Amino acid sequence: MRIRALRRPAPAGARIRTDRRGQSLVEFSLVLGPLLLLILGVIQFGLIFNSYVTMTNAAREGARTGTVYVYDRTLSKAQNDTARNDAIRASVLDAMNLLGTTSPYFAGGTTWTQSGMTYTNGDLVVTYAVPSGITDADPRTGQTVTVRAVYHQDLIIPLISALLPRDANGRLALTGEVTMVIN
Repeated sequence: MRIRALRRPAPAGARIRTDRRGQSLVEFSLVLGPLLLLILGVIQFGLIFNSYVTMTNAAREGARTGTVYVYDRTLSKAQNDTARNDAIRASVLDAMNLLGTTSPYFAGGTTWTQSGMTYTNGDLVVTYAVPSGITDADPRTGQTVTVRAVYHQDLIIPLISALLPRDANGRLALTGEVTMVIN
């Protein structure tokens, strides 16, 4: 024998809804927007962090190449500086892995612009400095070389790109800069 619970009768004109199938769909649709934004934000920052680490590593590889460059005594100081800078540029481009190595992501060419002891080739800047106690010599032994490489990262999430600084083309400029002593 079954015992049934007694229910109170509903007031006149009131309907009792026991069907809640649509409630979970409404709750899911309310949570889906912020959840997608959070997931896309994590992906965007992951891409930014990957590019930043890659550019820092590329600048480090370029600076290391500049420090171990073998000075050629048959060339002038300017020719050796150009050869050293070309070796640095090649090393930076090799270390950029899967990042775009052409414009608009990384601008560079075959000619160097010199201003004092700073050489510029698009987004790559190589600076030599003579520390105190070191004499300025052609092989640059004991001097420091600073390699600065700038990569222009695309921002794919509109809301996140509105919060981050951008260059004239709407990209985020990520800089890797390393200083080492020339051997």
